[in-house]
Amino acid sequence: MAQPIPESHRDILEKKSLAHLATLMPDGSPQVTPVWCDFDGVHVRVNSARGRRKDRNMRRDPRVSLSLCDPDNPYRYLEIRGQVVEIDPIGADLRQHHGLLSQQVGAGRVLGQLGVEGEFLSRWPMAAA
Repeated sequence: MAQPIPESHRDILEKKSLAHLATLMPDGSPQVTPVWCDFDGVHVRVNSARGRRKDRNMRRDPRVSLSLCDPDNPYRYLEIRGQVVEIDPIGADLRQHHGLLSQQVGAGRVLGQLGVEGEFLSRWPMAAA
């Protein structure tokens, strides 16, 4: 059963923190990718492009782990483990992708690739590790 994120660490999800998403390769070895993420109160959301390694890994095996360090104290962190419950090609267009970037790096700065086909949204329930 999923455990809620402790109130003592929920603020890390609201800060400008680069997360590290761990997925499983076909041979079972871990693969870790830095990602921007957000939290809707129930699910963590990650945006990527169809066909990338993390996309292929999550479609094959939905088990994931996400680690975020507190940008104000690198010895304080949050690890979230769970399973992808939805990959939504409609809900994750470039507006959502650039909304994440704007939230994390500041409005007016555009990073990443524009016009990438197959943007998707991966979501999973919160579970503190």
